Amino acid sequence: MRWSSYLSPTDGREHPAVVSGGALHGLRTATRLIDLLGDDGERLARAGEEALADPLDVVPEGEARLLAPIPAPPSVRDFYAFETHVRTYREANGQQMDPGWYELPVFYFQNPAAIRSAREEIPMSPGSVQFDFELELAAVIGCGGADLRPEEAERHIAGYTLFCDWSARDLQAREMRQGLGPVKGKDTATSLGPWLITPDELEPHRAGVSFDLEMRAAVNGRPCSKGNAADLYWSFGQMVAYASRGTRVQTGDVIGSGTVGTGCILELAAVHGEQAYPWLTPGDEVRLEVDLLGAITARITEAGPLHPLT
Repeated sequence: MRWSSYLSPTDGREHPAVVSGGALHGLRTATRLIDLLGDDGERLARAGEEALADPLDVVPEGEARLLAPIPAPPSVRDFYAFETHVRTYREANGQQMDPGWYELPVFYFQNPAAIRSAREEIPMSPGSVQFDFELELAAVIGCGGADLRPEEAERHIAGYTLFCDWSARDLQAREMRQGLGPVKGKDTATSLGPWLITPDELEPHRAGVSFDLEMRAAVNGRPCSKGNAADLYWSFGQMVAYASRGTRVQTGDVIGSGTVGTGCILELAAVHGEQAYPWLTPGDEVRLEVDLLGAITARITEAGPLHPLT
């Protein structure tokens, strides 16, 4: 099934909805999609049947006031799992692959309060002039767990969604020179959605450790990125297992894949130059797409105020 979260025109509140036949079929009996997770998927399946049989609303996809599928996840971890992206950027800067990358599926934590829907405008980060998109996909944890093995960890995934990690590259570079970060370089916005796709929908597209799903990005209508989810080096099972090592993953946690090869300006500009692939500026229109998962469409807006610290 395809799920979403939206604001109902009937009561003005957040509701989960099944997306079918080009429309959202709102669920009457729950106000958050995360409340339907937490088991092996049976609760979500039953709710889907209920929404289709007796919907609160039937809203055409293009008219729905979409939210992120999980508007306020407990945590957001973003991994670094596409080898092509890592290798291309490193080699363009005269660096070799670190052998440790093949031993640990590293990640950093993002800001759950910065989650945006797939149709929201995105403000630039205050103080940044090197603003970037990142074309990714993500898994959402259904049933929590601790110290999971990779072969069992994938069964804890409730579904998959499109993910964009908006990045202030100049802020990120300054922060990481201090041995910490990224912090404010990744703190302003993360787009999720538009849909949460249950694993059974993607299983026919299984390829290697991932799925055969084409991934594309365009800025102001100009195609600039193209990759495939099947190019993942680390599987989502491995990522979730590593995230749960020595701790717990919780229902609703978001696990980002990291950027697909060619999937950000940082990589493209390192190879082809900033003149060929300039940084995002207010007014730019960004469209990110992944087969079956839908599209994020975002207009970049001015940053908020930059208040001096000293």
